Amino acid sequence: MTRLRIAALLSCLPLAACEFDVPDLNRPSLDQILSNPNPSAVDQAATGLLAGARADITQRIGYVSELGILGREALVLTGSDDRFVTLLLNSPSLDGSTPNFGGNFWVAPYANLRNADLVLKAVDKVPTVPASGPAGFTDGEKSAIKGFTKTIMALALLEVINTRDVNGAAADISRNIDGVDSPLGQFAPIVGKDAVFTKIASLLDDAKTDLTAAVAANASFPFPLANGFAGFNTPAQFLTANRALMARVQVYRGQFSSALQALSESFLDSTAPLSTGIYHSYGLGSGDQTNDLNTSEIRVHPLTVSEAETLPNAPASCASATPPLPLNCLDLRVQAKVATAAPTTILMETSGYVFTIYPNKDSPIPIIRNEELILLRAEANIGLNNLGLGTPAAPGALGDINFIRQNSGGLNPVGPFASQAAALDELLKQKRYSLLFEGGHRWIDARRYGKPLPIDQPGVQYVILNFPIPTAETDARH
Repeated sequence: MTRLRIAALLSCLPLAACEFDVPDLNRPSLDQILSNPNPSAVDQAATGLLAGARADITQRIGYVSELGILGREALVLTGSDDRFVTLLLNSPSLDGSTPNFGGNFWVAPYANLRNADLVLKAVDKVPTVPASGPAGFTDGEKSAIKGFTKTIMALALLEVINTRDVNGAAADISRNIDGVDSPLGQFAPIVGKDAVFTKIASLLDDAKTDLTAAVAANASFPFPLANGFAGFNTPAQFLTANRALMARVQVYRGQFSSALQALSESFLDSTAPLSTGIYHSYGLGSGDQTNDLNTSEIRVHPLTVSEAETLPNAPASCASATPPLPLNCLDLRVQAKVATAAPTTILMETSGYVFTIYPNKDSPIPIIRNEELILLRAEANIGLNNLGLGTPAAPGALGDINFIRQNSGGLNPVGPFASQAAALDELLKQKRYSLLFEGGHRWIDARRYGKPLPIDQPGVQYVILNFPIPTAETDARH
C-alpha cells in the first residue's frame, strides 16, 4: 500500500547470516537511514533489498505458483483451499480485496521499492572518501550501490506490471517517501502499462550508467550479494545481468533492435551452461526464507506432458504406448522437471505429475538465465523478421530456436519458417518448456501476443489476464 510507514518497510531488512555469509545484521534505525547514515547502515539496507526481492516468489500463493496456474503450467490441488481452482481457474476475474488471490504482488514489491529509494537517498549523505572504509564510501562504491539498487528497483516494478498489465501501476517511486499523512494529491498516480515500462527501462539504463562508472573506478560492491549472484557479484559482472533484464523488458515492449543491443552486452553465451544466470536464493537458517514450491500439492498441469514432443530417439516402446506417453519418451526438459505421482483430483482438475525443479527448501529460483537470453534473441529476431539460421556470430531466429531444441530439449531441428507467425508459435513453445514454472513466462507471453490458453473444462474455466489493483490501495486514494 502506498501509505505504508517507512518504519514498517524497514522490517524487510534483517537477513540470515547463512544466506549472505555475513554476521547477523542489526536493522538500521529510521533516523540513521534518513538523517545520519553510515556505510554499515547503507550496506545492510542494500543487502536487505535482495531479501525483499524474493519475498513473495516461492510460496504456494507466490508469484511462481499463481502465475504458473494462470498460464496452465501448474495446478495447486489441495483440500485445504480450493480457491486455487475456484478463483484462479473458474472465476472470470480476481478480487482485489483477497490478499492472496488478487491483492497480492503489490505490497511486497512496493515495500522493496520504498526501501530502495531510502538507500538511494542515504548513499549520497555518506561522506565520500578516497579509500574504502568505515568513514565513508569512495565515488566508485557509491556508483556501485546506486547501480545495484536501481536494478533491483526495476525488477520489483517489473513484478508489479507483469501482474497488473493494462491496470497500470504507480511508477513515481520517490513520491511522498518521507510523508506518512500527506494529502491525497501527494500519492504517486497510477499510470498506464507503457509508462511503467518506460520507468523500468529508465531505471535499468540509469543503473547501467552507475555500474559503468563503478567499473571505471575499479570499485567493488561494499556489501555481499546472495549466493544466487555467484559470478555476478562485481559491478562488471552485475552489469551483464542488468543488460539481460533490459533485454527482457525491451522484448516485452516490442523494442526488438534495442533488445538485441542489450543482449550483446549481457551474459548471453551459447558456449556456457544454459543455467548460467542470477537467482533468488533461499536458506534453511532460523528466520530465513525458504523455497516452498516442493510440495505434492503443487502439480504439473497435465497438458504440459500431453503436449510435449516425443524424442527422436525415444525407446521403441513409446511407439505403441497409449497417450499420455511415459515421461522417458518426451522432451528432455519434461524429463528433467517432471515426475509421475499418484493422481489427485480437486473440483474436476486432475494431475498425476509433480515438479522436480526445486527439490529442496533452499533450491534457488531463476531471475534470468542464459537459456532465456538465447530465446529472447530469437524472439527479437522474429520481431525484426530475421527468421533464418543467421551466422555463428549473429544467429537468426531459426538458429537459436534449433540450438535450444537440440541442446535443451533433445529434439530434432525444425526447417525454415514459412512466416513470422509460424516462427513465433515455435518460439513460444520452446519458451514454454525451457522456462517451465520459473516465473509465469507462459502466461505473460500468451497475453502479450494474444495467444489463447487452454480451457480444459469447457463452459467452466476462464483465462484471467491480469491482477486488479488491491482494494486497500484504491480505497486509500478515495
